[in-house]
Amino acid sequence: MLIAEDEPIARAGLRDMLSSLTWLEVVSEVANGQAAVEAIDRVRPELVLLDIQMPGVLGTDVLRSCAHQPHVVFTTAYAQHAVTAFELGALDYLLKPFGQARFEAALERVRAAMGERGTHGTFDRLSEALSQRPMQRLFVRTGPALVPVPVDTIMWFESDGDYVVAHTANARHVVHVSLNRIESRLDPLQFMRVHRTHIVNMSFVRRFRNVGRAQLAAELTNGQQLAVSRTRAAELRKVAE
Repeated sequence: MLIAEDEPIARAGLRDMLSSLTWLEVVSEVANGQAAVEAIDRVRPELVLLDIQMPGVLGTDVLRSCAHQPHVVFTTAYAQHAVTAFELGALDYLLKPFGQARFEAALERVRAAMGERGTHGTFDRLSEALSQRPMQRLFVRTGPALVPVPVDTIMWFESDGDYVVAHTANARHVVHVSLNRIESRLDPLQFMRVHRTHIVNMSFVRRFRNVGRAQLAAELTNGQQLAVSRTRAAELRKVAE
C-alpha cells in the first residue's frame, strides 16, 4: 500500500490507524502529486490512500496520469471533489477528520474488492468515466456522510453561483460543481438544458406551457415551473410544428 499525503502529521495518523491491520503493509509514502504518480507506476501498489489537495498535482489528476491500476481510497477535507472521485472509481472517500471505525470500514471494502475475481482496476473505471458514460449517481454531503442520490430521481438541477442544487421530490442537495460539468455527465436523452440556470429531467416534465409572448415554462409533475430560454423555446416550437 502507498500513502500519498502532504501533511506529515496526517501521514503519521494514517500509519497509526494502519498499525492494527496486519493484512496491509505500507511500501511507500509520498508528499506531493507528481511523486505520487511516479511512485504508483514504480512500486505498483494494490492500494493507495490518496489526498486530493496536494502540491503539484491534485489527487484526482494523479489517477488520470498514472498507468498502474491500484484500488484507491481518497482521504481529504474537501467534500466538493466527491463526485469526481467516485466517477474515477474510488472505493471510498474519507472526509477528514475521520476515526478508526470509519477508516477500518473503508479498508474492509477494499479487502472485499481485492478478493473479487475479475474486478476492474481503477484505470479501467477511469477509462469508462472519461468515455462520458452518463452519470448514474450523484454523491452529496449529508452531515458527516456522503450519500449517493440516483440521478434518475433528480427532477431538476439549478445553478446557484459556484454551486448546483439538485432537486428531488423530497429534498434539495447542494454540490460544489458547475452546471456545465453536471450537464456533461448527464444522459442527453433524459435531461435537457432549458435555461442557462436550469437542467430538467424530462421524465418529470408534464408539459411546456406558454407564459407570455414567445415565452415558455417547463411545468414539472410537482407543479414547479422553470423558465425556458428564448433559444430553447424556439427549438421546441420548431419540433412541435
